[in-house]
Amino acid sequence: MYKTILFDLDGTLTDPGQGITNSVAYALQKMGRPVPAREELYRYIGPPLVPSFQTYAGMTEAEARRALGFYREYFAPRGIFENAVYPGIPALLKALAAAGRQVVLATSKPEPFARQILAHFGLAGYFAFVAGSTLEETRTEKREVIAWALQNTGAAAAGTVMVGDRAYDVAGAAANGIPCIGVLFGYGSAEELRAAGAAALAADTAQLGELLLGPGAYRP
Repeated sequence: MYKTILFDLDGTLTDPGQGITNSVAYALQKMGRPVPAREELYRYIGPPLVPSFQTYAGMTEAEARRALGFYREYFAPRGIFENAVYPGIPALLKALAAAGRQVVLATSKPEPFARQILAHFGLAGYFAFVAGSTLEETRTEKREVIAWALQNTGAAAAGTVMVGDRAYDVAGAAANGIPCIGVLFGYGSAEELRAAGAAALAADTAQLGELLLGPGAYRP
């Protein structure tokens, strides 16, 4: 089975819905833009924020970068903790560690924030490496993040799998020659993940454990 497992963060390990949408709403207010219903703000979860502000709020790149600054003004001290670990994730990570798998984080979130979240929830010890974007908004595309993770862990594509909840995770994995398992407890639908080419779908962490460790090998 897989020797290295790359995990997305938002919508895969933790549910950041409240913190991210509150941060986006704050940024939109500061920019003098209308704030849509929370359900519409969920589309900001997953992809890089600068292009998301451009696409969903009609901002120029310069405006989107100003909005990102306002986003972090709320997110860094408060929104980062408006977050919760999905049920079953700690047990799954513990089982992967016990089975000798190399576990790596691959997120479009800036690495300092990602490390802070893992530490806050007591998950940091399970990860061999944390790959993310920079605070300067470079390496934001998932394909770049995954390439960075592979480069820094020495993982071979043949024995590696990505786990994520959005089409961006599937596409980023494919660009690096690795399969992606889509989780259905995050913010992407089964239709989105299938259309992107996910290798398999997991409805919950128990099913995900079976896919990662083999049939009958995972007992949460």
